[in-house]
Amino acid sequence: MARGKAAVSIFLSVAEREELESLVRRRSTGQATALRARMILMAAEGATNTVIAERLGIGSQHTVGRWRKRFASGRADGLFDESRPGAPRTIGDDEIAETIRRTLETMPADATHWSLRSMAKTVGLAPSTIHRIWKAFGLQPHRTDTFKLSTDPLFVEKVRDVVGLYLNPPERAVVLCVDEKSQIQALDRTQPLLPMRPGQVERHTHDYVRHGTTSLFAALDVAAGKVIGRCFARHRAAEFGKFLDTVEKAMPKDLNVHVVMDNSSTHKTKLIRDWFAKRPLWRMHFTPTSSSWINQVERFFALLTEKQIRRGVHRSTGELEAAIKAYIDATNAEPKPFRWTKSADDILVAINRFCKRTIDEHHSALLKTSESGH
Repeated sequence: MARGKAAVSIFLSVAEREELESLVRRRSTGQATALRARMILMAAEGATNTVIAERLGIGSQHTVGRWRKRFASGRADGLFDESRPGAPRTIGDDEIAETIRRTLETMPADATHWSLRSMAKTVGLAPSTIHRIWKAFGLQPHRTDTFKLSTDPLFVEKVRDVVGLYLNPPERAVVLCVDEKSQIQALDRTQPLLPMRPGQVERHTHDYVRHGTTSLFAALDVAAGKVIGRCFARHRAAEFGKFLDTVEKAMPKDLNVHVVMDNSSTHKTKLIRDWFAKRPLWRMHFTPTSSSWINQVERFFALLTEKQIRRGVHRSTGELEAAIKAYIDATNAEPKPFRWTKSADDILVAINRFCKRTIDEHHSALLKTSESGH
């Protein structure tokens, strides 16, 4: 009976054995590479291809034999996947770099930003190629975002105060995030909605009929995740005072109440200051100007808008307010507190880094403008 070819013998140096054992142990190693390293370690101990295949659950001993040969010829480097065959790249690194440079540093003569077609025409490449380059480097010239840095002189103190309430709330106290979502419109579409069906999303007309507005005052209990809400036709200090009366009725009488709110004029009138002055257990905590992100009730407003208001059809303010109340009731039935994870130091370091980058980029742009002028 003819015998098959003898398996390639494997002999490992101390360094090679350590490298293979490291590949097996390291979490970042791909599963396939770790399996191949085990094959070679077992082969070096004298195990046959058949035994290795059985112990490691490999479908064929020929697979073990192939990686034996790869290791024998390329050592540890032979265990890694080779580049896949395919058409050679036709776009050079210089062309890619020039496309990226133009995208980041220049603008077309007739627009505020580059499009696929305008960039393709400028650099002499296909729009599909530009798309691949932009996607690979995370460039999206068609998109923009906004930012606003707070100029509050007490920014640091207020951040530490509010974040401290979130991360280390006082004992025997309730922390409430309070704000109002004003001028919520009751909107009805001009034509009936077309419901979703297989292969087609829900459709509605882009135009609508207005049926009035309402303003929602809300207080979010940071620890419990429950919301107290009340709608009013207007959002003046008088309405805010009435809302505080509603909140007070729901609060335990023997606990301190810390109220986080923004610097709206509605919250700082004499009426509101007197309201708090008459209640020694209640404390006001103001967020920095232009920093609504630090008030957790804003997250509740965002969810309310997304899940109930934006696609809702309301033919009157009464219908709208009923929908808002239903959403608040559903939230309170299964409350889920928002989890605040960033410390005040983390926030201040991130803002400092953003400010420095913004200033550096502004100076760089001014310098380029000055140089181009000369």
